[in-house]
Amino acid sequence: MIASGCPDLCVSHSDPFARHFSKHPPRCGPESVAIRGIRTSYPRSPRSVRKYASTSKRQQERDGAAEIEWNGPSPFNAGATCARRQIRYADAMQIDNLPPLREVIAAHGLRARKELGQNFLLDLNLTARIARTAGPLAEATVIEVGPGPGGLTRALLAEGAKRVIAIERDERALPALAEIAAAYPGRLEVIAGDALEIDYASLADGPTRIVSNLPYNIGTELLTRWLTVDPWPPYFESLTLMFQREVAERIVAKPGADAYGRLGVLCGWRTDARIAFNVGREAFTPPPKVTSSVVHLKPRATPDGVAVRSLEAVTRAAFGQRRKMVRQSLKSLGVPMEPLLAAAELKGDERAEVLGVETFLKLAKAYRA
Repeated sequence: MIASGCPDLCVSHSDPFARHFSKHPPRCGPESVAIRGIRTSYPRSPRSVRKYASTSKRQQERDGAAEIEWNGPSPFNAGATCARRQIRYADAMQIDNLPPLREVIAAHGLRARKELGQNFLLDLNLTARIARTAGPLAEATVIEVGPGPGGLTRALLAEGAKRVIAIERDERALPALAEIAAAYPGRLEVIAGDALEIDYASLADGPTRIVSNLPYNIGTELLTRWLTVDPWPPYFESLTLMFQREVAERIVAKPGADAYGRLGVLCGWRTDARIAFNVGREAFTPPPKVTSSVVHLKPRATPDGVAVRSLEAVTRAAFGQRRKMVRQSLKSLGVPMEPLLAAAELKGDERAEVLGVETFLKLAKAYRA
């Protein structure tokens, strides 16, 4: 596609480029620039190319990916040829024919509400990356909590999800989600309701995955509920979820780490959990106060004979006084201490923060007995 007004400008993407460049002809002279992935912003001179290409690595990780190829005198070294420079630019990718998310938010008056824990992720590069982290989606039903204006919803559908079930409490977002449903006929179901009141198992249909940019105010509670369902292994194949960085570190923490606690034991018992990547606060509207992380959790078989309630009781007692020796902290369980410690092969002078998941499972089994 050749943008009118500049016969030497080669842009391989979609029609919005032609409209943009016909209104804003570049000032780069006879050199040609091949751009892939940039939707709105265009470096119009060698100086601006240098500026964008020198973007810091942190900014690049925070923003989306795009590539630029400058054919002609190099804007970096006079007389040389610049082959290809990677550039990162927020909201740089157009994944479907729907309007950009900022336009959707403006059209529907979707101001983020603090009481709902809302922080909208507008970069479609990042939403696509989250969707890819969940794995192949072609045969999967995907459950999404808190879609808001639908950035992640669109990415999931564009990545080929067989069916997406989006649960949204904010009625203001429903018209925007209806537009997405119209663009992907038969593949998006929107449930207007409270995510804490949904029977998720009833929504499962074949291979099911939960992928969400969770509202910060209910994220940990939802995760705990998903990981304490019975029977186990559960109805979902994986969880791909966005949390505050601090919560993500608690999810994947190992014994001895400052972040290790009840959540780390639960996640370590029932899943293989890893932090897939971090997301800077600047990627959101409004920006939260902290960095976020995408966590991928895959259920695994758990040892027989361990009851969730027993493990929760043991970890609650142990980490309720994490700096004390377990002989003291576990007294709140109200059971004879010596048999409990012997079952877990403990002396009693250890602290909860250094005990492995297997040790807590032994304590839970002994406590139940």
